[in-house]
Amino acid sequence: MDLLNTLVDKGLRRELPTREEALAVLATSDDDLLDVVAAAGKVRRHWFGRRVKLNYLVNLKSGLCPEDCSYCSQRLGSKAEILKYTWLKPDEASQAAAAGLAGGAKRVCLVASGRGPTDRDVDRVSDTIKAIKDQNEDVEVCACLGLLSDGQAERLREAGADAYNHNLNTSESTYGDITTTHTYADRVDTVQKAHAAGLSACSGLIAGMGESDEDLVDVVYSLRALDPDSVPVNFLIPFEGTPLAKEWNLTPQRCLRILAMVRFVCPDVEVRIAGGREVHLRTMQPLALNLANSIFLGDYLTSEGQAGKADLEMIADAGFEVEGAGEVTLPEHRATAAVGGCGSHEGAGCGSGAEAGCGSHAEAGCGSHAGGGVCGTAATPETPAAQEARPDLVAVRRRGAGTDLAPNA
Repeated sequence: MDLLNTLVDKGLRRELPTREEALAVLATSDDDLLDVVAAAGKVRRHWFGRRVKLNYLVNLKSGLCPEDCSYCSQRLGSKAEILKYTWLKPDEASQAAAAGLAGGAKRVCLVASGRGPTDRDVDRVSDTIKAIKDQNEDVEVCACLGLLSDGQAERLREAGADAYNHNLNTSESTYGDITTTHTYADRVDTVQKAHAAGLSACSGLIAGMGESDEDLVDVVYSLRALDPDSVPVNFLIPFEGTPLAKEWNLTPQRCLRILAMVRFVCPDVEVRIAGGREVHLRTMQPLALNLANSIFLGDYLTSEGQAGKADLEMIADAGFEVEGAGEVTLPEHRATAAVGGCGSHEGAGCGSGAEAGCGSHAEAGCGSHAGGGVCGTAATPETPAAQEARPDLVAVRRRGAGTDLAPNA
């Protein structure tokens, strides 16, 4: 299989595949799927072994967002019956984080709905970071607060934040179709601000919003150019009460092809399976661990995830191991090649130089076109047909942060 052999060789050398090769991965048939997973799995194991990094979300402020992102249950005008609450106090957030850390998470992701933080909000989050790190000195903390103003990334870094998440979500050409209250360029600017402040940049995408294969490849190539250390791949959770509630475009097989394509384009970065894995990968989740080296443990921002105990059993049963707190996630060349911070690299890794382009970590959800088959032969696959709707798999979170009930971790 010439295509897959070529992609493996390029992945081991950190060489950028051609767009045609990336499109060909998405165009492969279900009959070839296990070959695709095995090939991308070689790249994943070369850079990350069989380790799986666990991350834990704490939703500091839920709902009440003025932005109109079509995929989001917290958006302006959302009728989704999610939890709504204002800022958690630092001790409340620290208690929520402790549950995830006890379950094996090594990174806590602090997320707040909204366009972007005020300076007072940055103070709140800084106090929360201190409270978490006072109890768990070695924990990684990633903030996800929306669009950043000048100087805010530096203040978060000084407060002890290790990373900042801001997803591109979809291609620049289709961004205006899902959001009108800010631009794709606004998102790129925030990722670049995080880089410049010495924060490890975390930026990813959402699949399943009706995008084409070209759109998926476009956003992943834009991410490679921005050179984040971690790339979360979200699969749309079609919440009732949001504009994309009827978008059921993903099969487990398509999700695996998307993850494989991301791994080939970004071979040496932390690829994280984020929101929607339980809804769309379902019983194929263990197979996806051969492609991604990172997942969220337990629940998401406004939706329930798989039970934390089940996550740990899945990892063990699939022959993988939870990454320890003392282990370095990134390959040595990325972990030590920081220029101005742990998220900035020159000429290697998943970035090929600076180019450019508010987002939450998990639970949103942002066709197949010309490309070669698995052996590089011509193919003209059709746009995937709509899949059976499974609203029974979409459960609103009713425990953990913002409630009196114990979290799922």
